[in-house]
Amino acid sequence: MKRLALLWLVPAVCVVAQSVDFSNSARVGELIRAGNMYLSLEDAIALALENNLDIELQRYALKVTRTELGRTAGGGVTRGVLFTVAEAPAGVGGPLSSLLTTPAVLGRATANSSVAANAVALSVLNGTTTNYSVQGTVAQSLGPALPSFDPSVTGQLAFSHQTAPQTAFSNVGANTLISNIANANAGVQQSFFTGGTAGLSFINNRQSLNSIKTDYNPFTGSSLGFTVTQPLLRGFGPALNRRFIRIAANEQRISSLIFRQQLMATVYGVVRLYTDLAALYEDEKVKAETLRLAEKLYSDVKAQVEEGTLAPVELTRASAQISSTRQDLINASGLREEQEAILKNVITRQGHEDAAVRAARIVPTGTLAVPETEEVRPVQDLMADAISNRPDLAQAGVQIENSRIGLVGARNLTLPQVDIVGTVQNNGAAGAANQYGPLNNGTFLNGYGGLLDQIFTRKYPAYGIGLNVTLPIRNRVAEADLARDELQVKQSEIRLRQLQNQARLEVQDALIAMKRARAAYDAAVQSRLLEEQSLEAERAKFEAGASTSFFVIQYASLLAQARSTEVVARSSYMKARAALDRATGSILDRHNVSFDAAVKGRP
Repeated sequence: MKRLALLWLVPAVCVVAQSVDFSNSARVGELIRAGNMYLSLEDAIALALENNLDIELQRYALKVTRTELGRTAGGGVTRGVLFTVAEAPAGVGGPLSSLLTTPAVLGRATANSSVAANAVALSVLNGTTTNYSVQGTVAQSLGPALPSFDPSVTGQLAFSHQTAPQTAFSNVGANTLISNIANANAGVQQSFFTGGTAGLSFINNRQSLNSIKTDYNPFTGSSLGFTVTQPLLRGFGPALNRRFIRIAANEQRISSLIFRQQLMATVYGVVRLYTDLAALYEDEKVKAETLRLAEKLYSDVKAQVEEGTLAPVELTRASAQISSTRQDLINASGLREEQEAILKNVITRQGHEDAAVRAARIVPTGTLAVPETEEVRPVQDLMADAISNRPDLAQAGVQIENSRIGLVGARNLTLPQVDIVGTVQNNGAAGAANQYGPLNNGTFLNGYGGLLDQIFTRKYPAYGIGLNVTLPIRNRVAEADLARDELQVKQSEIRLRQLQNQARLEVQDALIAMKRARAAYDAAVQSRLLEEQSLEAERAKFEAGASTSFFVIQYASLLAQARSTEVVARSSYMKARAALDRATGSILDRHNVSFDAAVKGRP
């Protein structure tokens, strides 16, 4: 409350126009060596915090809310903040995704051995946006107009000349009345949180006439007046007139929480993209090793065919296997390059405009390691963490708080208009004797100093007090607005409940996915070990002349599939772990992301 009481001291926000810096951070160049960008997950997150444009947009949103506070401190209404958060692109996915080819089986390419050609059509290049507003698309009513809390000074300097014909000489003693009038007025006005307005005015009017009927010519009349108007019902009270200041202060909290939500979305997106890239990088090596084994098999078969111990058809099968595995390697390389391009666009400001970044190949230095054991807390505890930690839920609660604050204005507008008005005024006059006319008395024969003396000694005071009342027979507009605003608050509460239920569902789903990924990884490791043993056994039989290249190729293909599946299982576990961290609101802590440093653009 102390902070709100001092908000009238908040100066107007002065925004200096500066161009946006679109240069990449120095870390980008530091990570590129010999044409390769050696990138760990920590490096990728740090680059995103320094360069990602979605985060940069939210930094400006934080600055926008500061202007809201200055605006409302002066008596304005809020202009609103954005509730949208940008998600990182989906990317092409990891090995065995819908975009990846199925490895060749039994020495021939399968029907799905080509990569989907249009990444744009598959929506893997662009991220989506999520609107976290719970207030709906219809704005809340504004309530009574606010007084201006910034004092204003008024001034007027005016001169007029008028020549008017006279139909009777006796009126002014001349056929034509010539008048010169000069006005010099000044005033100051200030409104207060009570809804009242006070004004001080100093009015000066000097006129000279050619009339012989006046006692004084020229003549100056002045007054110093003080007027106070205070609403008693509609427009009354600090709670009413400070409501937008409180809403603006809450908007700063909302913007801070939305910024944290953007950080979480971006960090999660980087983790997912990096994990898929690391998996594609490993899978590319698996494909390269499979091609090497296929070429070795071809060399062995060729030697035996030349010796006459194998039929020439075996050489054909081995050659077909080389073609199939080479196609798999080409596809894996292409997908890895696409994923690289997407990740570069997320972690740099210039994207592919920077030639060095565009040409660099990302070499993931992190490993997709699944821990031997991992303690998983009870699901009810994880759900409780999500409800208390997630910024999207917290900002939704602040939005509802703002809606309830706004109801103060809607309720007040249903009241009658009753204003008390008080006026105090001191008057003075001064002039010179009219040389053409009779002088009845010399009361005002003095200069401007004498006029001021009359005012400040209150020689000619005037004062009054009154009550202005407006009682609408019906007030259907205000009553309907209040009813609708109350209903919209209830709708916001329902949307908050939906978000909370969704958060609990996300925690449950992420936990299930992580357990499933862990089980799939254990099974993939066991399958890969068995396939290695089967291939070794079959190769031994082949070398002893007890098998054919057909079966060796078959087991080699199964081993390649098992290795890729193991890579997928590891990456799936990593992404499931990241999804759980995001669902519980702990992903920033997991990756040691400092909120304050992120606001400044440093990791």
